[in-house]
Amino acid sequence: MFIQTEQTPNPATLKFLPGRDVLGRGTADFTSREDAARSPLAQRLFEIEGVVGVFLGADFITITKTDTRDWFLLKPSILGVIMEHFTADRPVLLEDGGDGHAAASNADDEEIVEQIKELLDTRVRPSVAQDGGDITFQGFEKGVVYLAMKGACSGCPSSTATLKHGIENMLRHYIPEVVEVRAVQ
Repeated sequence: MFIQTEQTPNPATLKFLPGRDVLGRGTADFTSREDAARSPLAQRLFEIEGVVGVFLGADFITITKTDTRDWFLLKPSILGVIMEHFTADRPVLLEDGGDGHAAASNADDEEIVEQIKELLDTRVRPSVAQDGGDITFQGFEKGVVYLAMKGACSGCPSSTATLKHGIENMLRHYIPEVVEVRAVQ
């Protein structure tokens, strides 16, 4: 098994590509070992000193580290855990993690919410996934779209610019009812 790594725009994260499906569909974001109870792979990765975040995508794993640990020290341990996990054919998740979308917040806005989700799924999420992250719809209220940045995108220095200059402008262009995009944790 050959696992590739890629830099992300966030210097505290690194993207690992095992050359096979990780989740296949959807994403899962974990910020602690306790949070990762439903993922044997994430739990093992959190055992590595310096790992503070594990994000599972369709065909990649994004690891977030502390500022006090260097990648050249962490990378061999992370690669070993990922390789051993997939070689042993262990499950990545113990249960279904959903599709990465929250429900619509107002029944009157259902059509707008569906348009927002469609644009996010077709135009935004694929490019964000290339950087080792994800963006999920959290709600729409009074013209404001609430989105959550995950994986490499969470805490990335360029995430505010991505939200404001990229996603907000695109959504406002296609959906006049959208007036602003805000990040939620």
